[in-house]
Amino acid sequence: MASLPLTGKLEFDVEMDATPEQIHHVWAHRPHHVHHTSSEKVQSCDLHESEFGKPEGKAKTVKHVVDYDHDNKSIVFTMLEGDLMEEYKSFVVTIQTLPKKDGKGCVAHWIVEYERLHEGIGHP
Repeated sequence: MASLPLTGKLEFDVEMDATPEQIHHVWAHRPHHVHHTSSEKVQSCDLHESEFGKPEGKAKTVKHVVDYDHDNKSIVFTMLEGDLMEEYKSFVVTIQTLPKKDGKGCVAHWIVEYERLHEGIGHP
């Protein structure tokens, strides 16, 4: 069986009824409201000195740096330390909100780039 690469990149889109500006505003200024936008994926989001909750029944915390690009409606989360970093050497999440072509709502384009510490760690 061939081994999987330690580095990876996942990209996916989530269609939303809100405008790109509204979604960007929540992520940039009210991250504790994120669970209201996707309650099936995020059960809660409590902000405690940059700790970010993880779904799947087990709360995980990370300390991260957030870079905002308000003009392009994008946000980059670069994980620095915490539970998540016990499994990954690097973990970066980029979210950019773009208007839908029909002008109704937006598409949140997610990019997750990571490097696992070893092959025994699953992909996110």
